[in-house]
Amino acid sequence: MSTYSQISGLIFSIDSYSLEPLVHKVNSELGDRTTTVFQIHGKGMTGVGEDVTYFVDCQKSLIEAGPVLPLAGTRSFDEFSKLLDTLDYFPDAPETVFGEAFRNYRRWAIESAALDLALQQNNTNLADALSMELKPLTFVASMRLGKPSSFEPIKQRLEKIPSLRFKLDPTNDWTDELIGRIAATGATDTMDFKGFYKGTAMEVKTDPLLYQKIIENFPHAYLEDPDITEETKPLLAPHAARITWDFPIHSLASMNEQIFPIKAVNLKPSRFGPIQELFATYDYCREQGIVMYSGGQTEIGPGRGQVQYLSALFHPDGPNDIAPAIYNSADPSQELPMSPLMLSSKKTGFGLTN
Repeated sequence: MSTYSQISGLIFSIDSYSLEPLVHKVNSELGDRTTTVFQIHGKGMTGVGEDVTYFVDCQKSLIEAGPVLPLAGTRSFDEFSKLLDTLDYFPDAPETVFGEAFRNYRRWAIESAALDLALQQNNTNLADALSMELKPLTFVASMRLGKPSSFEPIKQRLEKIPSLRFKLDPTNDWTDELIGRIAATGATDTMDFKGFYKGTAMEVKTDPLLYQKIIENFPHAYLEDPDITEETKPLLAPHAARITWDFPIHSLASMNEQIFPIKAVNLKPSRFGPIQELFATYDYCREQGIVMYSGGQTEIGPGRGQVQYLSALFHPDGPNDIAPAIYNSADPSQELPMSPLMLSSKKTGFGLTN
């Protein structure tokens, strides 16, 4: 039985929906983050999902248009998903490489809110509906090391939590001394090369020498999203089992489109859009023995709790890049939750908590 088939037949009713804009200052490097929460109402209950689209103008136009989609009615969850196939829920998606990604982000927000509502109306939660156990969530702290890069952010956090693990973005100003100090901690699980972010604020220039240093100095770390070029491919090929993908993975089909066979993968739910596509990918990875973990999209609303919930179900022991939001703070003096994380007894995911 597929995972999706266990929730596809849930019958639920929608009366209306509303939109809530969110703005939060993440940290000094990223500045303000803007998202929109879809609140889908029915039978006195509300399901929520977060649109993590990064263009502020797209969020603004969504709020200005208001709740114009014809979502009201009583349907199965699968019928609701098929209804979305017929609707234009993102009329101003940019005509760029981000356009399809942003459509998936919004589709995910709508469907996750609908699933949340469907589970509530059926007096259950996702773990029980799937007959799965919600386990303690292993997470890593993800960060860049300032401008210029410094060991200090790592030092400050390890002084507070010596067992903390990291996912880091090697940037072009990393010196041999810095690489050596980071390597000496033995605390890095993933190195994210950001090879697919050309022309964005997150771009890292592809430097074969930097790649070689990271590969050699972090022999047990995953190598995420490398830029595969004529110069980097021979460096990476002997370490193919450590290569993982994030940005290019947005469907089950995309799993088989990568240069190196996938042994581990970062599955960000919002990249997939339809929940059926995400759940099919979960099923495939389990069948193939592929290690799964998840990353966040700098959620500032209910989206972070939902991604943590899914991770605690499907890959609780992976190097999940979904630390509690407080880890994004520029002030490391605050009290930080430790990994593994026991999810709150409050409503943090899908449906009703026990």
